[in-house]
Amino acid sequence: MAVDETERRAMSRALELAERGPRGVNPQVGAVILSRDGEILAEGWHRGAGTPHAEVDALSKLAPGAARGATAVVTLEPCNHTGRTGPCALALIEAGVSRVVYALDDPGAVSGGGAERLRSAGVDVESGEQEDAARRLIEGWLTAQRLGRPHVTVKWAQSLDGRAAADDGSSRWITGPAARADVHRHRAASDAIVVGTGTVLADDPALTARDGDDLFSAQPVPVVIGARETPAEAAVRRHPRTPLFYGTRDLAAVLADLHGRGIQRVFVEGGPTLASAFVAAGLADRVLAYLAPVLLGGGRLALTDIGVTSIDEARRLTIDEWVPLGDDLLAIAHPTPVDEGAV
Repeated sequence: MAVDETERRAMSRALELAERGPRGVNPQVGAVILSRDGEILAEGWHRGAGTPHAEVDALSKLAPGAARGATAVVTLEPCNHTGRTGPCALALIEAGVSRVVYALDDPGAVSGGGAERLRSAGVDVESGEQEDAARRLIEGWLTAQRLGRPHVTVKWAQSLDGRAAADDGSSRWITGPAARADVHRHRAASDAIVVGTGTVLADDPALTARDGDDLFSAQPVPVVIGARETPAEAAVRRHPRTPLFYGTRDLAAVLADLHGRGIQRVFVEGGPTLASAFVAAGLADRVLAYLAPVLLGGGRLALTDIGVTSIDEARRLTIDEWVPLGDDLLAIAHPTPVDEGAV
């Protein structure tokens, strides 16, 4: 049975509900319970570790028996394990839900398998509805589950000929206001913003996420990597969040520590040296390249050495989206898996 328009709208609503939950150890999940006639009976979302999962949160708002024959629309496959809370798959079965539509499979070896449990109990199950949107929502959590580290986005702005600055080092501004505003939106959507000590010493950035002249309510934790000391009067030390300083070049160790602090989404904005280091280490899960229609020439490249010595070693990317931003163009891409990039 294919997903109908009512269920599709319910999934869009479930994704909105999921965004209300915090990013942390558990994924952000939303759920909508539909009657046989397609009316919304209840809504729920996960409010953090130890609280009811989205499906149970929604069911708790209904009288006993009210969900019998209903459809549950959920952004993530209902879990199949007992942790601080019981398995959601079992809760849906016991509530008498007859159909479950979910967006994304649960990748957990322990928590996954809820769909199969539901099917074994006679529940009709459909998966994959708005899968891409659900993956974008919890990409940090998914990366943490798969790799044990935060999801890393590496951002840079460049001229059309690949330069990050003019030969005298000036770079304000290569891109226009629309592109710069977009960068701040990405900062606000991140848990941490990472730069190197070179950027701090050269530009003295505040590393805040700004909405025009105001600050976004959500601010990333500022992270500075490098052996050189950050001056006491540096703007980053006045950030609303307490900065983290790492006197090391071991990026994997930095990410491991950030992961231990519950940080899931890292936004690297630290200039060519740091951006190149993350790319060279294979730690860039996503690239945001802002392209400006200007020519600078000279030697200040947007990326430096990333370990490529021949065209066969090129680090190929798959474009997810091209986004026009005023006169500029944003390329959103992810590394192409080796098997996909083979010719």
